[in-house]
Amino acid sequence: MTGDRGMPDRIDSVAALTALGRVQLSPHFFMRDMLYSEVANFHGMPNIPDDPDLAVEAGRQLARQVLEPLHDAFGAVTIRSAYRSPSVNGFCNEMLRQGDRAYFCGPNDYNRARHIWDQRDGDGFLGATVSVVIPWYLPRFAESQDPRPLAWWIRDHVPGYDSMAFYPWLCAFNIRWYEGESDQEIRLSDGVDSEVLTRRGMANFDVDHRDSYAGFPGTGSVGRGHIG
Repeated sequence: MTGDRGMPDRIDSVAALTALGRVQLSPHFFMRDMLYSEVANFHGMPNIPDDPDLAVEAGRQLARQVLEPLHDAFGAVTIRSAYRSPSVNGFCNEMLRQGDRAYFCGPNDYNRARHIWDQRDGDGFLGATVSVVIPWYLPRFAESQDPRPLAWWIRDHVPGYDSMAFYPWLCAFNIRWYEGESDQEIRLSDGVDSEVLTRRGMANFDVDHRDSYAGFPGTGSVGRGHIG
């Protein structure tokens, strides 16, 4: 049996996996972009959804509501980590619990409707998380080591995000789409500890942030792909 535009209901062959990878989530993103995992690659583990239809449904919302607005503004959006199967995420988290911080995965219960796109969370809601790098921002980040201008720009221009967490490596950040209620929290992490930059209800959430990201796309001075 096949589902969405010829996509198979089960991924039980190379042909089926190829068909899943060809599913276009949005104008600039395909499902194949979302399946790579260093952990799965190194350990020879398949990173394949048990429920392809649900994974694609979540991935489409993430791509259309979060990734496309970033692409429209900044050009290239580099995917670092996206979908994880329950087995890959569970293995990764177990390695982290054993003390290897190269395996940077939360437990499966936490990652349902986050990195595990094909499982709803305990409230029955769908969600999807992706870790990305914005190459446009890298020269600025190399000088400032400050992710906050990018964080504030996304807060003001990408209303479809649920939460974000920024990390020091290439200013990579996790960004999530979620169909449940959201306080749109943004966290800044050093890889060990984190602090909340903003969320709904905080005094700095709804104020004017434009001075924080002067020269960004849409501010009238610098176009996409150009650093002033």
